[in-house]
Amino acid sequence: MNRREFMGMLAAASAAGLTLNSPSVLAGNHAERLYDIPKFGNASLLHMTDCHAQLQPIYFREPNVNIGVSGARGQVPHLVGEALLKAFKVKPGTAMAHAFTYLNFVDAAKMYGKVGGFAHLSTLVKRMRAERPGALLLDGGDTWQGSATSLWTNAQDMVDATKLLGVDVMTLHWECTYGAERVLEIAEKDLKGRMDIVAQNIKTADFGDAVYPSHVMKNINGVKVAIIGQAFPYTPIANPRYMVADWSFGIQEESMQNTVNEARGNGAQVVVVLSHNGMDVDLKMASRVSGIDFILGGHTHDGVPYAIPVKNPGGLTQVTNAGSNGKFLGVLDMDVQGGKLRDFRYRLLPVFSNALPADAEMQAFIDRVRKPYLAKLEEPLAVSEGLLYRRGNFNGSWDQLIVDALMDVKGAEIAFSPGFRWGTTVLPGQTITREHLMDQTAITYPNTTLSNMTGATIKTILEDVCDNLFNADPYYQQGGDMVRVGGLTYTCRPSAVAGQRISDMRLNGKLIDASKTYKVAGWAPVAEEARSNGEPPIWDVVESYLRKTPTVRMKAPNTPKLVGVDGNPGRVSKV
Repeated sequence: MNRREFMGMLAAASAAGLTLNSPSVLAGNHAERLYDIPKFGNASLLHMTDCHAQLQPIYFREPNVNIGVSGARGQVPHLVGEALLKAFKVKPGTAMAHAFTYLNFVDAAKMYGKVGGFAHLSTLVKRMRAERPGALLLDGGDTWQGSATSLWTNAQDMVDATKLLGVDVMTLHWECTYGAERVLEIAEKDLKGRMDIVAQNIKTADFGDAVYPSHVMKNINGVKVAIIGQAFPYTPIANPRYMVADWSFGIQEESMQNTVNEARGNGAQVVVVLSHNGMDVDLKMASRVSGIDFILGGHTHDGVPYAIPVKNPGGLTQVTNAGSNGKFLGVLDMDVQGGKLRDFRYRLLPVFSNALPADAEMQAFIDRVRKPYLAKLEEPLAVSEGLLYRRGNFNGSWDQLIVDALMDVKGAEIAFSPGFRWGTTVLPGQTITREHLMDQTAITYPNTTLSNMTGATIKTILEDVCDNLFNADPYYQQGGDMVRVGGLTYTCRPSAVAGQRISDMRLNGKLIDASKTYKVAGWAPVAEEARSNGEPPIWDVVESYLRKTPTVRMKAPNTPKLVGVDGNPGRVSKV
């Protein structure tokens, strides 16, 4: 699909009544301009990550809280709103401003429409490939999990979708929550000879043998490009260990350096790391490992418009992060001459579904795979009075709904919900369907819990999760965002040392007693014994709550009082 063919598709779609290139879609930023990226150099890579199984176009609100501490304060990716626009010279009030920030989200979402959707992403991928012969498509992981159909098909819908999309190389994180046996089955049965899984940091737990190749060497128009895989280092900590009991993970920095050296020794002219570390970890790794040209990153869902250069003893490494939910496609063009990288161009393109016609083949596949489940997916559960969103360091309104449901249905005083970054957005007045609910909860260990915890235990949990998020050393940041809390209020000082960030915990205005026992509800337990606890899955709990609450009234999310963050460009207190 060249530019002329792409424009022909736009015209045909417009003639068919689709709203393409109208002011209400791109406010004057015509689709052909937005996606008209001049070809550069002689080798190209396309990058997607963290789509979380979203085959359909969605709404997705970017965070208004993404706090950086210590050396990360005020640095990419810990910029939100106007601070992010200013740093990357993005004009406010434009389609690009909407893509990268939460600003005026509801009005902007109504103006520009939904984002992502594999049929629309496929159209963009085909166009970029047609203009860049030999370009490879890389998938940074978190692809097989996050939707009802991915859960109900045991990931098969997403495996088949990525094959049809034309993914060449991928790495892993949430994929592992289907269990090692299932991942290995897919690698052998579905992907062998078509798509490479690479992960230099997944080894057997007993002898340290490689489970997957550390890297692959690809020839792009005569340029030898090594693609090294870096799976999420803390999979057995953030997710159930029993699902990958025979595998070890970790950052494995020394192994990474050895793999880079091996690739260079075998003639690699460009070395690329396909990473699921998270951007802070990637930035640190880039400063310590020499010989990497590019890190194409994921995990933290940061939509970063341009590459960030990082100095190291061997030169310079460019670090990127390509957002989430199928909302973006990274385009990396490289000029390689005389066996060396001479220059490059990188853009992170938003996927506006109203501005990209649906690819017919991919749309037919999506319709076919959804058909058996369509009535169940579309079943209405309630109507949302306000905006339901998740992404941010602390509670979002979707999380508030979940913890409210846990406390109500399970009779708890306090509720915890994991700080997952994935989950789509529902606009005010929109009907909440079962599909929306599953977008927030579709995991393979969904059991709810009801426990008696002392005040001291509650504080320990909050301190541990907070340290995973705000540890000054990125290599110790081991999870998602902060655990979401219902019922309990507290104060948080993100820049404090471990064990001293949480204070003034209160329930109904009264200080939590360290020795007193409280009834606490939760879900997504990582302990193996919790699999047979007999408690209902989280989607059943929330659905029963919604059935009693046909209109979800909005209340401010229960976020902690933050201390020491005034002026931090990663936080906007009022939106």
